[in-house]
Amino acid sequence: MSNIKISAVSYTNTKPFIYGIEHSEILSKIDLSLDIPSDCAAKLINNQVDIGLIPVAAIPYVPNANIVANYCIGSVGAVNSVFIFSDVAISEIKTVRLDSHSRTSNNLAKVLLKFHWKQDIEFTTDINAKTDAIVLIGDRTFGKKTDYQFAYDMGEEWMTFTGLPFVYAAWVANKTIPQSFIDEFNKALAFGLGHRSELLKDLPVRDDFDLDDYLFHKLDFDLTDKKREALDLFLSYIAKL
Repeated sequence: MSNIKISAVSYTNTKPFIYGIEHSEILSKIDLSLDIPSDCAAKLINNQVDIGLIPVAAIPYVPNANIVANYCIGSVGAVNSVFIFSDVAISEIKTVRLDSHSRTSNNLAKVLLKFHWKQDIEFTTDINAKTDAIVLIGDRTFGKKTDYQFAYDMGEEWMTFTGLPFVYAAWVANKTIPQSFIDEFNKALAFGLGHRSELLKDLPVRDDFDLDDYLFHKLDFDLTDKKREALDLFLSYIAKL
């Protein structure tokens, strides 16, 4: 059997998974590429890879989509890396620039603004556009909260709105993957999560962001029944946009 092609996100939030994969025998059975979330999704949709850690908003576009791991990128409340940044309050926001890196966070912003905050918003992807607010995700948000008057953590706002946790990205396949591989893959991911303390020693020290708090407390990696419920609810809201 040829190697299984996997695309994973290159952000800090994925590093525990990558650590586990790289310290497991499964590494010899895969071809691994690290990409931004939108590229992970595109590769899976276009059948360039077999498994991708993709933004969950892209799942409906993946042929034969099936979630293949017990783990995800999620949070129970605030996540501290998925934001709407603004210098005006939500009630005054009329225009928002979306983030080119992730379909999920852009859709989450749209869902929250429409159904939670009841705001009528004009969205743009033009990086040069002057807007009232921006969506920003991942490592590029580290240390940025103090640059804006308002930093709306979308994981926290989703929980306020629904009472549920959130799934930002899941391990999704576009074909049937052998159960023996899935079991080994889950074991590798669990190993990485169990060695976050060792991983932290290898990450650059930051004065403007608490990586320990982020990897151990803000991110929640287990794909629980509540997270699956939240995923279904989120996708149903996207369909109403």
